[in-house]
Amino acid sequence: MARFTRLQVLNRILELGLVPVFYHHDLQTAIRIVEACAAGGATVVEFTNRGDLAYEVFARLVRHFAAANPDVILGVGSIVDPGAAALYIASGANFVVGPVLNPEVARVCNRRKIPYSPGCGSASEISAAEELGVEIVKVFPGAEVGGPGFVRAILGPCPWTLIMPTGGVEATKESIDAWFKAGIAAVGVGSNLIRKDLVEKGDFAAISARIAQMLEWIREARQSWHA
Repeated sequence: MARFTRLQVLNRILELGLVPVFYHHDLQTAIRIVEACAAGGATVVEFTNRGDLAYEVFARLVRHFAAANPDVILGVGSIVDPGAAALYIASGANFVVGPVLNPEVARVCNRRKIPYSPGCGSASEISAAEELGVEIVKVFPGAEVGGPGFVRAILGPCPWTLIMPTGGVEATKESIDAWFKAGIAAVGVGSNLIRKDLVEKGDFAAISARIAQMLEWIREARQSWHA
């Protein structure tokens, strides 16, 4: 069962503006990655539903951080069907993210008051997601859908929409500036942030430094945007 309320999760995502995204089959490595994210300041982390029995790694990850660092909010990504959503919610997921919009997943999440961020690529999909109770819409794949220009186009007629692009967000100041100045609420960033070579070398301090730098760029972009 989720340890955080829907409002707590959504507010933390909006406060930070960043959700690191990763998958690793080894529990100890997954723990080190989440520790590195938290040390850098990102306390909301998305674990991707990718490998066989990935939910077992996730459940043990949830159990570990409930004791080791209860402030960490863990959720799951790449969820496309209600069965997988229910499995991860039972394993302790605090939020659910998917590459596509599935109304049945939305209903499962709403029943348990779990935030759901489906992948949307058009104004109609975003509107349909919001009608299903989605607060933060994932735009995916961010670059291919239209990048920051797509965000500006959506927010023109729909300024209430909260957008979190994933895919096409680079771990650079220029990319962060462009996305946040377009009006997004947060970014989801995977391998561009949690680089495979750093994980393989065990350089988790470098991952923490990259997280901290990304959060600083987000703060700067938000200040510039509101100035």
